[in-house]
Amino acid sequence: MGNPWLTIIGIGEDGLAGLSEASRKALGDAEMVFGGQRHLALAGVTDHGRPWPVPFDTDCVLACRGRPTAVLASGDPFWYGVGTSLAQKLPAGEWIAHSAPSTFSLAAARLGWRLETVTCLGFHAAPFECLVPHLAREARIICLVRDGKAAGDLAEWLTARGWGESRLWTLTALGGPRESVTPHRADSYTADPGAGLVAIALEASGSDGLSRSSGLPDTLFVHEGQITKRPMRALALSALGPKPGERLWDIGAGSGSISVEWALCGGTAIAVEARADRAANIRSNTAAFGLTHRIRVVEGTAPDILSGLERPQAAFMGGGLDAAMFDAVWSLIGPGTRIVAHAVTLETEALLSDLHQRHGGELMRVEIAHAGGLGRYRSWEAARPVVQWSVVR
Repeated sequence: MGNPWLTIIGIGEDGLAGLSEASRKALGDAEMVFGGQRHLALAGVTDHGRPWPVPFDTDCVLACRGRPTAVLASGDPFWYGVGTSLAQKLPAGEWIAHSAPSTFSLAAARLGWRLETVTCLGFHAAPFECLVPHLAREARIICLVRDGKAAGDLAEWLTARGWGESRLWTLTALGGPRESVTPHRADSYTADPGAGLVAIALEASGSDGLSRSSGLPDTLFVHEGQITKRPMRALALSALGPKPGERLWDIGAGSGSISVEWALCGGTAIAVEARADRAANIRSNTAAFGLTHRIRVVEGTAPDILSGLERPQAAFMGGGLDAAMFDAVWSLIGPGTRIVAHAVTLETEALLSDLHQRHGGELMRVEIAHAGGLGRYRSWEAARPVVQWSVVR
């Protein structure tokens, strides 16, 4: 480990009394101590304490490099805390951390919840839509919120989306003498704007959550007709094989529905769309599903715009495919990349047939018909057939 100049210290509501001997020594030796106003007060740091700048920035800590420095954070600094922000900028030998129980651990302990089954989220800088993938009946979620007003806003957001029956607990000053745990219901919660809340615990009850299978209803997406319809989307995602941590190129993304469902599986996506109105729809859908941190929307024409993008593990081409675009994609991606392409025109179908002969993979033609009215009777209304080609580079 060497001799680290930076000590990252997790502190609870019990202040100095809850700190280890090593943490107290680091505070005593530090020339400068950074933290929130509340953290500095809990630790009794005065003359050599420095509150975080607004907007938040860790550069002030890095400017002290080589001199004894301490940083105070709530509970576990590496769970929605400043620890990761600092550690990713420094070699391991320059810092050491002393963690305290996290707010999530304390909240679960007060409610008797199995923490390994609980979803833990931070909403200091994230939109409430990040809850969307996690909301399901009886789901247990612990959220860090900024203050009492944010807690009220969260309750209103849940109620407006059909989750007003959910049980809420406001948990304040956990682990300290002012600790408070109060039960509520989302649709009857009255916010206290002056409260400095630490966390909201949620036991979801109300409308249905998102399905975990591929092929979400088309009605969940904003679009102007350019959307990979539900059955073909399910087939495309099955062939793409999303995996957590993998990146997708969604070329000619339309509504971004493929990108959204890929990201819901834990991956990231780059949605490439030439038309501004469709790119706006993609951004709207991305925000509605709480996936702005996982989906990047790039306005531009493929293949010209592709060369500057991070390389993917999979690529989907749902519209505008021609030989030039395919050749560009094929040359830019690495071995092992999965490709799925759809065709609805005879010209693109002929291209996919030729590519199948040259590169192998799987080629199939899908015809779907939906029941519809025909006078006093019913009949089948056929959709345009779609050809799907899938291959591994």
